[in-house]
Amino acid sequence: MSDSNVSDSENLRIGIPSKGRLSEIASGLLSQAGLSFRRQSRGLFARVKGMPIELIFLRTDDIPTLCAEGAIDMGITGSDLVQESGMAVNTRMKLGVGNCRLAVCVPIDADLQSAKDLDNKSIATSFPNITSRYLADAGAKSHLVSLSGSVEVMIQLGVADAIVDLVETGSTLAANRLRILDEIDHYETVLIQNHFDRDVETADRVVRRLEGVVIARDYSLLDYNVLRSQLAEAEAITPGFNSPTVNSLEDTQWCSVRVMVRRRDVIDVMERLETLGASAIIETPITNCRL
Repeated sequence: MSDSNVSDSENLRIGIPSKGRLSEIASGLLSQAGLSFRRQSRGLFARVKGMPIELIFLRTDDIPTLCAEGAIDMGITGSDLVQESGMAVNTRMKLGVGNCRLAVCVPIDADLQSAKDLDNKSIATSFPNITSRYLADAGAKSHLVSLSGSVEVMIQLGVADAIVDLVETGSTLAANRLRILDEIDHYETVLIQNHFDRDVETADRVVRRLEGVVIARDYSLLDYNVLRSQLAEAEAITPGFNSPTVNSLEDTQWCSVRVMVRRRDVIDVMERLETLGASAIIETPITNCRL
């Protein structure tokens, strides 16, 4: 496609954030999944090399609406924005990145202990729909101040008694002398699709490719040697995704094992294997897979 501002409507259209951290996350995932593209400066469209797919660069919070309306077939965005929009879209898969919490936050010294205490209070948020449902469930009638930007300073400015905002590490809350009163929900980056089911085959290929990347990020390959007499004990420690691969060594008393292990468990597993008597224990990162 020669013009980066002209769309080819015959291609499967995937919306991704045009800027910000989520844009970097989405671009990195697509590239690792073999969906290669080149975006011209400020271009709105980019063609995926070798596949009938084009990417459309959009505002992150517009992606759920544009997907539901059929302007794009799929999109990468935050599950918080999907829920806030209320749009009827399918979440095809969670992408395992961009994890955050939506929380009600109040001043550290505020005499507020539960959601019911927010009755007749003012709350600033970029998520008025989610917040309204949360307050209704709690039986609190609050005044909502809907904002599109940062809301952390709204209490200091006297605009609100509390805020509802995304929380990752909590450092911003500490800097503004705020504490979490309640967590509304947890969210992450997701791949969504509309109900029009246009070019299902290509859409499913995209999902499978992204699944390969997302699953690979959770696992490492572990190789080790172990006495054949201890193989059963070793396999109990490393059962693998289906089962481990076992090969004989030149010394018939020993065998070589290759197995997938969740990355969060690798160090513990290596220590247990070493205690068992295994040797040459090596971890290899996995960048992509099909399971």
